[in-house]
Amino acid sequence: MLLFLIAYLGGVLTILSPCILPVLPFVFARSDQPFLKSGLPLLLGMALTFMAVATLAAVGGGWAVQANQYGRVAAMLLLAFFGITLLFPQLADRITRPLVALGSRLSDSVADRTRQGSSFVPSLLLGVATGLLWAPCAGPILGLVLTGAALQGASAQTSLLLLAYAAGAATSLAVALLIGGRVFGAMKRSLDASEWIRRGLGGALLCGVAAIALGLDTGVLARLSASGTSKVEQSLIDRIAPAASAPPQAAARPDGALPIEGQLPSLAGAVSWLNSPPLTAEGLRGKVVLIDFWTYSCINCLRSLPYVRAWAEKYKDQGLVVIGVHAPEFAFEKNIGNVANAVKELKLAYPVAIDNDFAIWRAFDNHYWPAHYFVDAQGRIRHHHYGEGEYAESEEVIRQLLAEAGHTVAPAAPVAVDADGAEATADKANMGSPETYVGYERGENFASAGGFVQDKAKVYSGPAKLGLNQWALHGDWTVDPQSASLNQAKGRIAYRFHARDLYLVLGPGADGKPVRFRVLIDGRPPGESHGTDVDAQGVGTIDSQRLYQLVRQTVPINDRLFEIEFLDPRVQAFAFTFG
Repeated sequence: MLLFLIAYLGGVLTILSPCILPVLPFVFARSDQPFLKSGLPLLLGMALTFMAVATLAAVGGGWAVQANQYGRVAAMLLLAFFGITLLFPQLADRITRPLVALGSRLSDSVADRTRQGSSFVPSLLLGVATGLLWAPCAGPILGLVLTGAALQGASAQTSLLLLAYAAGAATSLAVALLIGGRVFGAMKRSLDASEWIRRGLGGALLCGVAAIALGLDTGVLARLSASGTSKVEQSLIDRIAPAASAPPQAAARPDGALPIEGQLPSLAGAVSWLNSPPLTAEGLRGKVVLIDFWTYSCINCLRSLPYVRAWAEKYKDQGLVVIGVHAPEFAFEKNIGNVANAVKELKLAYPVAIDNDFAIWRAFDNHYWPAHYFVDAQGRIRHHHYGEGEYAESEEVIRQLLAEAGHTVAPAAPVAVDADGAEATADKANMGSPETYVGYERGENFASAGGFVQDKAKVYSGPAKLGLNQWALHGDWTVDPQSASLNQAKGRIAYRFHARDLYLVLGPGADGKPVRFRVLIDGRPPGESHGTDVDAQGVGTIDSQRLYQLVRQTVPINDRLFEIEFLDPRVQAFAFTFG
């Protein structure tokens, strides 16, 4: 119930956001009609359509996004026609005569030309069209709902949460509609201005359609909203559900024993297994089990792997079974061949479950990469740890559970690892740049002129100077929810960062052809500051979909301008990470 309340309140706050402006003319255009017969069906159609489209976009993949683009075009044509009928009532009369004869009028609000029949159906139709155009500001609350839907799959709860969000927005718009109706009614009585009001609404409708057609609703207006409602929404989340801001850790019992957190869930949801036949919770009884949720392009996961690998080797003869559960973040990580190659390159000899459908993830109610769950010989979860760090404490948990199971665990120092490349420990003291996604779904601090154009080719350019943690595209790119794809050679990405290491998740295009690239730091080849995937001149090749280490700075660590130019087309860029 708490989640539904948060989603509803997030929708109510939508009315305060500038990106809702293009939708308002469609609502106000019917403000002088009876609310129950006209306004309510409009809001109902808008809310239900948004819920359906957002659900499909969250769980249905790219085809749903593409289908919605056609729906948006049809909706813009419909509402543009509606706007023209308000501006030119005589034209509307001629056009709507055959529709009236068939009993299906587009709108009965045009210049008091209401024909026989109910206004419910045309109002609902206009609401459906408005819902297709509705590009709500993806603030923290809607972001939580959509991210949860993408990770946990289709469910009734996902649709109901989106419906609660849409109902909240419809509530605030209903209030605006009722107030607007009274204002317009007063203006009509005092000024006899109904003709001008109608034409003004028609002009506003056409301006709204133009704004959406030009992408202003998802570009300029959406960026304006980031400093407005997002702060209010985040404050709401923090007040109502403060526990969501930090991953919880299990509390030890007073006697020092590890608590019992639940039973080991089923592992049957894995679509495939590497290095092992399928394992079951029942078959693991008598063994101490470490479950490691990871994904192969996650820098935090890679930095924890040397310890997981060392524990698996050190304690395998004493009853420890390590299972890596590979839960993909990006679409290319669902390719089992890609995962198998990564497992081989990372020298992981323990079993790896391929959790492409997030079935095991959901069974554990997990939310983090990496996440470690420690299971005793009786099949009970006794401890968990999220993220990097606390390796000595985690190893002590393994030793304690092995001792409980009757194994002799000789005194020994914690494992010591000497990792390099992407597995090297992060320089947290000098890490001043956050993980940054390149796709528009979660992209932040994007500085190219005009912002993202979603799912369409565009020639981008960046500002003359980037601020810290700002980034920009240069050249002909197509940006989708997860990545940016280069359409023509010589495209670039620039990022001003502050960290010892810079990584970028990259991959070749669908044809799999290698892509050559060149890296510059502050306009010069990196020299001694080159990463493991480039040489001192900054030259490298993208031959697979993975994480690439492009910069490993030598001291001192300062703000640097990173640039990568791709000499071949069709590269895909997914996310920056730092260390």
